[in-house]
This record gives sequence, structure tokens and C-alpha cells, in this order.
Amino acid sequence: MSVHIKHISWHLPEHPVTNDWLHQENPAWDMAKVEERAGVKTRYVAASDQTALDLAETACRKLFDEYDLDPKQVDGLIFCTQSPDYIMPPNACVLQKRLKLKEELFAFDFNLACSGYVYGLALARGLIVSGMASRLLLVNADTYSRYIHPKDRSTRVLFGDGAAVSLIEAAEDETGIVDMLCATSGRNFDAFMIPAGGCRTPSTEETRTAVVGGSGNVRSEENIHMEGMRILTFVNSKIPKQIRALLKKNGLEVDDLDYLVFHQASKMALDSLIRILKLPPEKVPVNVDRIGNTVSASIPILLGELMAAGKLAPGSRILMCGFGVGLSWGSAILRF
Repeated sequence: MSVHIKHISWHLPEHPVTNDWLHQENPAWDMAKVEERAGVKTRYVAASDQTALDLAETACRKLFDEYDLDPKQVDGLIFCTQSPDYIMPPNACVLQKRLKLKEELFAFDFNLACSGYVYGLALARGLIVSGMASRLLLVNADTYSRYIHPKDRSTRVLFGDGAAVSLIEAAEDETGIVDMLCATSGRNFDAFMIPAGGCRTPSTEETRTAVVGGSGNVRSEENIHMEGMRILTFVNSKIPKQIRALLKKNGLEVDDLDYLVFHQASKMALDSLIRILKLPPEKVPVNVDRIGNTVSASIPILLGELMAAGKLAPGSRILMCGFGVGLSWGSAILRF
């Protein structure tokens, strides 16, 4: 049985934060260098009373309306987020209530970041192939802005908030997910993390106090800590190997692919992958400049844009790859 992505819808907050706006607030920030390295010109930030769950609900309602779908036909809901509304219950259960989905379905969250779409597809595929579901929603949504100190240049310029939802179904033909590979490097967990605020290091006045780091960035132990060069080294060493292995396993070459849809980490990361893998730039679509790094929603939003623009004709073949927090990474080949 083949499993495919039938439809994708997405939603971004209404508030765009441009580089000009950031420079007005932080005159010392070199925004030309930001564009050169991160590649981001605009990112969208959720309102103070708007959560990843709210963004996800809007994306799901768009999906139902745009494709005239009956919510009662959904029999599974998978929600990938690192910014849930509550410690408990899961966002998926609250979303089931808001969307008035039937009770006879499974709904759960899982905690991953930029590899979350590929891992979510793996979960969806397994549930459908096993017969536990036939039509499910894969939701990817985050509001990393909640975890970013406004004076931390390294993260504030890069990340944007957003949500995407994919309708995953069994396919009657050979379209859909061809093959996947996933991997983890837990020994590097501290390269990208929020050190405090969880059960290991509970929130205190000290962990909430922001300090100025050696690079001039301001953050507390309850803000995102990202070692950019360490992450880039990970991307350069691990991602090309996995992509080559997946292509070889399936008897394919880069020339056999129409697009390589990467997690929109940053311009620097994407440029490195293009260089190392010797990829034609026209096969690597980019939207990080327009919406920033939207974490696990970045791949489905970019894929949804390609689908909406009619760029994935029947027979098109793509490779997608997500990588980030964990450290975790995964790649998948899909045929349309």
C-alpha cells in the first residue's frame, strides 16, 4: 500500500517583522549581514494571545474549506509542536474538540522541531499501512517567538511562527512516499536547546534572568540557545551522507529529482548543501527569505507552495529533508 500527501494548507500570523523594523528597534544590528547569512528579510510573529494551537486550527479550517473536506471523515490527528498550549493535555486533543472531529479517532502530540515533518510522515505512513487509519491530519505548528529574547540577534532574526496541516491518505496507485531514512545524534543535544524551564531544571528567578553573552546576545536559561556553527557543522557532515544513502538505496541520482525540499534553516545552511551535493540551485526552492525558519512547518509550507503553483505534475519526484533540534534528521522520497 502506498501513502501520499493529498492536500496541504498553512497559516502564518498577521504580523510581519521586517529587517527594517528590527533595525529601527536595534540600530547596532547589521541587517545586511543578517540577509547575507540567514537570508531572512521578513518573518511572521504570533500575537501575544495567539498560540501554535490557534495557528493550527486556522490552517485546518482552511484545509476543510479549500478542498471541501468533511472533518468527520478524518480518523487520525498527529500534532508536532515544541510550543504546546499546556503541559497536559496534548494540543491534538484540544484541536479535536475545536474542529469537532469525531471521537472515534486517535489524537496525539510529538515533540520534534525541524525534522518533525519527515518523522510525522513516517508515523502517518505506519498508521495507515497498519490499517489503524485511512485519512489523517498531520499538523506542524510552532511559535518559537515565545522562547526568543528580543535582544538575541542570533535567533530573533531567523525564526518565524507558523502552522501547516497535511491530509495524508492511502493511495490507489504508486504515488506517495517511496522511502525514508531517519537518524538521531543525542550526544549533541545541547547544541540547540532551552536549558531551563522543564523538569530537569525547573523555572526560577535565576533561570528567568537574562544575561549578555560573549557575542553580545541577550538571553536567559529559558530562552533558545543555539550554537550556530556547531549546527552548521552537523548539517554539512550528516545531511549529504543521508541524502546520498537514500538515493543510492532507491537507485536514483539527483538528476532523477524534480526538487529537493529542504527544511528552511537559513541561507547559509541551504547554500552549503547546494555546494556539497553539487545541486542545481533551480531544484532547491526557497522561502526562508519571505517567512523565516518556521521549524517543522517549513517543509510542508514550501511543499504546499509548490503544489499550489502547479509545479508538481503527475510523475514528479522530490526528496525532502529536515534537520535540527535533537539533534535529529530525516529524509524522504515522494512521487506525485
